[in-house]
Amino acid sequence: MMLGASAPEIFPLLLTTPDIIALVWCFSLVAAYEFFSARGSLAKRSLSASVQSYRTAWLTNMVARDQRHFDAILLSNLSQSNAFFASTSVLGIGGLAAVMSSGDAARELLQRLPMVATTSMAMFEIKILLLISILVYAFFKFAWAFRLSHYTAIMFGAMPAHGDADTASREHYAQQTAKMLQLVGNHANSGLRSFYYEFAAISWLFHPYLFMAMIALIVAVLIRREFLSHAAAILAATQPPRPQE
Repeated sequence: MMLGASAPEIFPLLLTTPDIIALVWCFSLVAAYEFFSARGSLAKRSLSASVQSYRTAWLTNMVARDQRHFDAILLSNLSQSNAFFASTSVLGIGGLAAVMSSGDAARELLQRLPMVATTSMAMFEIKILLLISILVYAFFKFAWAFRLSHYTAIMFGAMPAHGDADTASREHYAQQTAKMLQLVGNHANSGLRSFYYEFAAISWLFHPYLFMAMIALIVAVLIRREFLSHAAAILAATQPPRPQE
């Protein structure tokens, strides 16, 4: 590469300077949130960490009783919600593919709106591809969460009846099942966050600076809900009860 190469030569995809800044800003914020929210002492104070303690309590209480029909219903509801979101992702991918196949018509319609940044057809297709990529990622996350919920259901079925195993064995099995259920929740949460990012990425179709503002707003909303929401405070302040022997 020549040292004196111009921006169009370095970026053959015709990314403008505002587009480059917006993408760097977007990926930096998302990467920072995903990294710090899942690691270290900050992750231990998250809503997800509190929910996991309740999952462990749920399974610990479950192995201490013989009637487990309600538990199976709860797991089925969790599984079906992941299937619904996976199907929604597929519908979104199909809709965006239709927009891309419409050629210049969709881009020209968008360009008629006030305060919309001028975009070439190639750049418009790149933006649509980003939206499709986010939904593809969300689909795989939800589909895997749905599959993991099936494995969790198998672990539910293999759970020994109360009295058929000693307390230590039952609690170990409950903890392992809770870890599997945590994987279901983690992948489902990743899929849901992808939907949030999708809404921010849609704003890139209008203007890169709007994209920057929207992704900052989305990350702020995620931080508040994960660490500063009333739900997080309630769960953190409540200790799940343990079963009596």
